[in-house]
Amino acid sequence: GALTAFTWGRLRQAVVAVLAPMLVATMLLSDMINNAAITLVMAPIAVGITETLGVGRDAFLMAVQGGNVFFLTPIGRQSNTLVMGPGSYRFGDHWRVGLPLEVAVVLVGVPMIVLVPPI
Repeated sequence: GALTAFTWGRLRQAVVAVLAPMLVATMLLSDMINNAAITLVMAPIAVGITETLGVGRDAFLMAVQGGNVFFLTPIGRQSNTLVMGPGSYRFGDHWRVGLPLEVAVVLVGVPMIVLVPPI
């Protein structure tokens, strides 16, 4: 009853408190390094965290994959680098457009990962 609901609520808070920084860390790293390499680095860390917390892996692995966005720099993805010259983009243009997009990914992604169960 009430004890189970309390315990579930505390567990959910703990998961969000660890899940959000994992998503942000993955996002920051993917802006500088290839997304496949970041997945190879962050996935084992995510699995280790789930084993420590005693929760399922799905949410944390979704955070790692969801964090593989590369909006802040032209370095994170080859296509961003290729369009820089022809589009007359500067490095700061990526920050101006990319920062709101990355904030939106966190604000929408974390609640969706926590609230919507994986299929």
